[in-house]
Amino acid sequence: MSSAVCRRLLRAAGSCPAASPAPCCRLRAGPGFEPRRGLSAAGGRGTVNVFDRGMKMRQKNWAASLQDGHQYDYLRDEVGSRVADRVYDIARTFPLALDIGSGKSHIAEHLSKDVVERLVLTDVSEKILRQTRRSEIPTHHVLADEEFLPFKENTFDLVVSSMSLHWINDLPGALRQIHHVLKPDGVFIGAMAGGETLYELRCSLQLAETEREGGFSPHVSPYTAVTDLGNLLGRAGFSMLTVDIDDIQVHYPGIIEVMTDLQGMGESNCAWNRRSLLHRDTILAAAAIYKEMYGSEDGSVPATFEILYMIGWKPHESQAKPAKRGSGSVSFEDLSKISQPTNTNKS
Repeated sequence: MSSAVCRRLLRAAGSCPAASPAPCCRLRAGPGFEPRRGLSAAGGRGTVNVFDRGMKMRQKNWAASLQDGHQYDYLRDEVGSRVADRVYDIARTFPLALDIGSGKSHIAEHLSKDVVERLVLTDVSEKILRQTRRSEIPTHHVLADEEFLPFKENTFDLVVSSMSLHWINDLPGALRQIHHVLKPDGVFIGAMAGGETLYELRCSLQLAETEREGGFSPHVSPYTAVTDLGNLLGRAGFSMLTVDIDDIQVHYPGIIEVMTDLQGMGESNCAWNRRSLLHRDTILAAAAIYKEMYGSEDGSVPATFEILYMIGWKPHESQAKPAKRGSGSVSFEDLSKISQPTNTNKS
């Protein structure tokens, strides 16, 4: 493989050509669209800025410009369908819904207008918004950064998000904004990559880089742990919380295909401390380690995506509330008697 081809294929965190502007509804809030490196405009003064949001926008625009870009939609389509299933589990109709980081409307294509009457799609990428798929639900497109939602308080009955929030610098702040735009008794249903995502790729690259270069740099972005998610939702003001996990495992011919597909999805690393390129010797070593440690009998290698699903409700007086502490009328001591047989025969 030539060095030029190697750089093209392995530029998992490199810069991508910016997309040309396209007509779209532009609504942006906050002090700036791209926060200064090292600080997060969404998170307040002194908040660490982990991700380069401008880079993520360029990565997504580049992925949207691919002629065969549809072949990289399989993960977003699957997760979007699972988010839609959770919407259907709620027995009500939502007059107005918001999809944050909608992509090509991977959730909306699985919903009907009997469940969602109107839908607002937002994304940071203009090119992706122009490629949204047709849906029977009337939709409106808004170009907006997930860190700065340009909507008024108490606007939406439902907010959904799929495979977008793990690129947010200030996740607690983003959740507070979602809570802000929801109507009372509105519900938020989201999915994001969790902390164990791509652990095979991460371990292989770290071992190879340590062996060949005497140290390693982060090539896979940091993700939120499931143990933190419920606390973050509660701090944002949500009630009646539900958090669950799915592991989606995809098999690839090798490490090159894993990283190429991540780039095609627009899911390349955009952390500020990323390295743009990998040395050829390092990637060859990583490919060998990947197959040795995780390879299947058929020669393929797995890539695991840990998906965290969350459901939270904006409080309303009509919602059921937990009983007051100490109001119970049954003792836990009585639980041990439940399985004991009752003798009904009288002598």
